[in-house]
This record gives sequence, C-alpha cells and structure tokens, in this order.
Amino acid sequence: MRITSLEPARCLPVPDAGFGALLTERGNLPLESVEVAASISGLIAGVEVTQGFRNPFDVTLEATYVFPLPDRAAVTAFRMEADDRVIEGVLKERGQARADYDRALREGRRAAIAEEDRPDVFTIRVGNILPGERVSVKLTMSQPLPYEDGAATFRFPLVVAPRYIPGSPIDGPPAGDGVAPDTDAVPDASRISPPVLLPGFPDPVRLSLTATVDAAGLDLRELASSLHVVEETRDDERHTVRLRPGERLDRDFVLRLSFDASTALQLDGRGTFALTVLPPALEGTRTPRDLVLLLDRSGSMGGWKMVCARRAAARIVDTLTPQDRFAVLTFDSVVEEAFEGLVEASDRNRYRAVEHLSRVDARGGTELLEPLRRAIALLDGRTAGRERVVVLVTDGQVGNEDQILEQAGGALSAMRVHTVGIDRAVNAGFLGRLAGLGAGRCELVESEDRLDAAMEHIHRRIGAPLVTDLSLKGLDVEPGTVTHLGSIFPGVPLRAYGRLREGASVTVRGLAADGPWERQVAGVTVDNPAIRAVWARAHLRELEDRYAMGEHDLEPRIVRTSLDHGVLCRFTAYVAVDTRQVAGEGPQHRVIQPVEPPSGWEPPRAGAAMGGFTANVMLAAAPAPASRMRMPEPGLGPDAADQGADQGADQGFMAGGPQDGGPAFEGPISGGRGPVFGRPGAGTPRPPLAGGPGAPGGPALRRRGAGGRPESVRPQLVAELDRLVALPAPDVLYLADLGTRLAALAAYLGGNAELEGLARELEAAERPGADARALHDRAIEVLKGLVGDHGTPPPGSGPSGGTRRGPFWKRS
Repeated sequence: MRITSLEPARCLPVPDAGFGALLTERGNLPLESVEVAASISGLIAGVEVTQGFRNPFDVTLEATYVFPLPDRAAVTAFRMEADDRVIEGVLKERGQARADYDRALREGRRAAIAEEDRPDVFTIRVGNILPGERVSVKLTMSQPLPYEDGAATFRFPLVVAPRYIPGSPIDGPPAGDGVAPDTDAVPDASRISPPVLLPGFPDPVRLSLTATVDAAGLDLRELASSLHVVEETRDDERHTVRLRPGERLDRDFVLRLSFDASTALQLDGRGTFALTVLPPALEGTRTPRDLVLLLDRSGSMGGWKMVCARRAAARIVDTLTPQDRFAVLTFDSVVEEAFEGLVEASDRNRYRAVEHLSRVDARGGTELLEPLRRAIALLDGRTAGRERVVVLVTDGQVGNEDQILEQAGGALSAMRVHTVGIDRAVNAGFLGRLAGLGAGRCELVESEDRLDAAMEHIHRRIGAPLVTDLSLKGLDVEPGTVTHLGSIFPGVPLRAYGRLREGASVTVRGLAADGPWERQVAGVTVDNPAIRAVWARAHLRELEDRYAMGEHDLEPRIVRTSLDHGVLCRFTAYVAVDTRQVAGEGPQHRVIQPVEPPSGWEPPRAGAAMGGFTANVMLAAAPAPASRMRMPEPGLGPDAADQGADQGADQGFMAGGPQDGGPAFEGPISGGRGPVFGRPGAGTPRPPLAGGPGAPGGPALRRRGAGGRPESVRPQLVAELDRLVALPAPDVLYLADLGTRLAALAAYLGGNAELEGLARELEAAERPGADARALHDRAIEVLKGLVGDHGTPPPGSGPSGGTRRGPFWKRS
C-alpha cells in the first residue's frame, strides 16, 4: 500500500478535538440539538424536551438515542415534526407500539418511538429520515421538586453514565444497539449502554436549557446553579434562568430555589390530590441504632468521587454514639470489612473505621448485590428496640437494578435505607428506589462543595424521625392509590399523592415522641393537570418496584394505569407514525448516538489502574484483557469494523480499554460490541464472556470454597498484577493494601498457600525495616506464577450457555 504524505496546510488540527475524532463538512452524528424548557411553579415543574436529528448520510437513516430524564418525571405527550408535518404520538402497550413502529419503517413511512428502560433512562428511535433531512421529537413531562430546609431542587440529568453490568452473557439477539452484551443479571444491558465519545470530541450536540420560575406569591430568596454557569433575568414575578451557550451534555443540571413552602392539600377537581405537610417543631427521641455503612470503591468512583465518598463515610461514622453498633463494608468485585460483625461505636472503633476508610482506593467493578446481602445478614434478627439502618455511599452506576430489588428489596424494606449518590451524572433513579424501600433519604452530591450541606441533611435523617406511623383520615380515597407516607423528619415535609372519591379536607395522624400527633389540612381546588400526572408516575413506580421484587401478576394493572392516565412507563411506549410514504423498504443505515463522557470521570490512560471510565461500559464477566475495536468511518458498512476477541477482566476492565498496553481507542468513539456507524441492527456477533461473578464456575463475592484453585479468581489476580507492574515505584501503603485483598481472595478459595503466604508478607510492608522493592518484586513473581500467560484464558472459559431470563417487556 502506498502512503501519500499530506502538506501541513491541508491537515490543520481541529481545536479541542479528541484523539481519533473525524470531521466532515456534514458531520457524522445524527443528534444536532437538545432543547430543554422548564416552567417551575411551586413544587412542580412542567418540562418540554426537544431533540433535533439530522441525516448526514446519502441514504435513509434510523437514529437511536439513549438519554436520561428525571426519575420522577411523568412523560405525558410525544410529538414528531418533519417536512412541515406534525405527528402526535400515541401511548400504547410496548409490544404493540414496537410492532406499529417496525411496520411503518418497512412500509417506508417516517416513525418515532419513545421507550422507558429505567425510571431515568429512555430510548428514542427515529426511522426513515431522508438524506439531509431534519426531524425533531418533543417530549412533554411534569416532575415534582424535592423540598427541604427551605429550598426546592430542580435537577435535570443530561447524560447516561456507563454502568457496571454483572452476570453471564445470554444467547439470542441483543435487546438493543448498545455496547454491553445482555446478561442473565441484566437482560437488557444492550439498551442502557450507549457508546461514549472520546473526551474533547469536536462539534458536540448544541444544548439549550431554560428554566422559568413563577414565584406564585412566594418570597423567592435565591436561585443557585451548582454545576453550570447561568444567566438570570427577571420580569415581574417571573425569573428566567438560561444556560450559557457552549455547554456540553456531560453532567446534571441542578437549580436550587430558596423559598418558604406551606402545608397544603391541593385537589385537581378530577379525583386527584397532592398533600404537603411541613415538619412540626418537635424533638425526636434518640433510639439506639445498628448501622451498616457500605462504601463503593469500584473503578467508576475514581478521582474526586473517591475523595468525596471517603469524607462522606467518615462523617457518617462520626455521627454515631456509644449506644450504637455499626459495621463498615467497602466493596467492588470483593467485599472487605473494617472489623468482624457489628461492634460498639466506641471512640476506638470509630477511629479504626475512619482509618480503614482513609486507605480505600478505587478499583474493580460495582458488585452491589453481595454487600447488600451482607448488610441484611448483619442486621437480621437483631435486638428489639434498636433501629436497623443501612447507609450506601456510591454513584449507583449499575445495570442490574431489577435483580437487586428482586433479591434484596424485600429484606431492605424492613430497614431504614439511606443512599448518598456521588457523581455529576448520578444514577438518581435507582438510588431513590433503594431509599424508598426503607423510607430513607436519597442525598445527591454533585461536587465536593455540596458535601457539607448534604451530610448535614444525612446526619439529621439518620437520627430519629419526628412523626411515625402516619395515616390519613377524612378523605374517601380509592384503595391502593395513596403513595407511600413514610415518616416526617426534621426539615423534610411529608409529600403524598392519591386518588379520592370525595372529601374536602384531611387529617394527618401519627405518633410523635410525646404521644399522638395530628394536623388538619383544608383542601383547595386548583386547575393543575400536572397533579394527576405526578401521582400516576409515583404510583406506577411503586407498582413497577413491586413487579421487580416478584409480583409479576401486576403487569396488566401497570399497563392499564399507564394507558388510563396517559403516563409513560416501562410496559408502554409512545409511537408516532406518519401516514405518508417517503422511502423504500425501511432505513438503509442505522446509527446509535454516542454520549458524552460524564464530567468528573477520569479519562482513559494506558497502563493505568482503574480510576474511572476507560470506555463505554464495565463488564463483570470477562476473563481476559480488554478488547479493542476499530470503528468504521461514517457511511461504511458493518464489515468495516474488526471485532476484538479478548474481553476485559471482571476486576474493573471495560470494553475498549487500554489495559493490555495497546492503543486506547481507534476511531471517533470508544470501542464496544459491534460497529456503531453502519450497524446492521440486532444480531451482530458478540465475543463470548465467562468466568465472572455469578457465572457458572466464576468467582462469587461470598465464600464458596473453590478448593484452593486460583483459576476461579484469575481475573482479579490479572488485574492486581497489571496494576502492580504499572506502579512507578514501590509503595508500602499500596503493598499493604494489596496484601489484604489477596488474603480475601485466599479466603474465598477456602485456602491457598501461595496467596496466603504472599498476603502475610505484604501486610507487613508498613513495618519498620521492610524492603519495599523486594516485596514489590516478590509480589510480581508470585502473581505471574499464579496467572500464567496473560493472553491464555483460564480452563473452562467460553460461552456460558446460560438460559435467557427474558426481559419483562414484550418483543415485537
């Protein structure tokens, strides 16, 4: 092949371009713009989201975009506009909506479909976009604003962050076009794992975000945005906040509004009510607690998040008193305990816990189910009269939410569960669902600057509630329609929604520290259709969580509730179909829109330990170094991309990562499953994965007694060896910590002489006179002997042969 040199003047660099980025006159991605327009009145916001797509190719196009929405938002309308035509979407059962969409594409008609894959993750597909044509889709929604300590928060997520995908790959066509293979733990992983752009990719999506705040007679004291630079204008009683031009879709938009709310019962005149009760001026009693603190130390927690998480966990330990008992568990692909079982929260034990937390670093994958099981076991059957509390500090970036709710949700609902989400693109939907199980608090921390205020809230919430055993009297409500009441805590009002037959006032009753407590609230009829939508969404979320925990007979009820009230859920979908034929037999080209790398996540770096995201998605069940994939240029067919044969180790490697010393990426977007530009849709071959947690023969997080054979923990050993070799110099603290990790692996194996001996040697690295260089070289020698050739898969690797646990939605 002849290589022709280019003159420097003909290949000028693109400002802020990422490595491997392509630039053409027409661009190479379908999503041009995202416009968010919010109208906030009191504690409810109405939002319209408009996404603009353009076909830059010479053939008809189907574009797929995986994006987030607020987890409590009720999507009530969907519209497609193209070629001066407006097509209103219709809400249908999900399988029927998919059939209508596919049939329209086969017949050459434009169509669009909007589906919910998680409470805060949605997918839009727009098909038969003509060459050079622009098509826009609009979603209309309503969302409640959480309120506490005199301030409401409007949070709008803008990017779906990579999520850890545990389990064994399953056979059959993939459920979606994402980069992660479907697994038995996450059967729709390929629907929630969009490819990720390289940092600095040029010509990002044009973002416009406007929030108009109607004070509605309230004294609005302050508007504050914590992650973005905004411009504010004022007109009479309305305040308008606009995002500065040029911002990227890489982190949540957070706007805090300081004003004094009031106790109120709002009736919409169509059978729905919204109740807000401010907390009373009472003092809660201090009940002894048994508390288990879970700290996520996985790879996605690298950088500022790990620092923030350690500080948060230490602050929680400091809130304990000697009458409490506690345990501290740190987890990634393995679970480590600061001490055995629950211990008294004495000064000495609190100091030991904080010392343990100070040495935690980011590594591995987010195996969340096992630490939750450990917490449940520690708190199960404890002494009466003690409050059982679980506090989880994490970014929540996991894909197996339904599996966790199914296997741990029932037990957690009998405890108080608080979650602290640390990320600029946090998985708020899942963390809110976990906290909701135990009537706990979900606190989201988007920056270190927010930590002090957030931990003050958590400190109060971990304490005793002001009022418990709440009930409503005076309203004739429809059975099973009132949202969970929970308890009233200091600074946090009670918020409840429901359907009623009749009634104009309500009496809220409960039990306070000094005896019975009640508050009577008169109703006010308001013309606000958002109240019904917000109630329907909250009610559907509760039903969907019950479905995830095993009540599968709820599906007809969920579908009926969704269709009756016009609110999108996981069992329904909005579909908009044009009546006019514009193309031949369906789209000739398919593209899934890559998303921005989340702000604050550490970028990939060759040979580095796990410290953030190194590609699209974390794979839990892969036994060998990470795969790389060369992406084709826009417009090329599926054969233009080479499939990598190797896969990332479950100790935190991710598809497309650079851990094997090769190039980090080749092409405009990071590696993953199958080509993105020019993908043929479903059915692209995927390399086999096996040997991960939950896989047949793979390492689990609980001790199963593997007979001392290191093959079952080879992925962890490979990852530890790679990180050890990458160290610029021997580090006694790192070696001591490595010793504890190897000891845990040896314990899982039921005993292994080489691992146990090495662990003992390394744990002594901090003692005076220890030779760090000798220990470093000794560790490399032993680990190399245990793992053998990096490129050789362990015995028994290969396709798992697992049986598909079918997704709950219906396939068209």
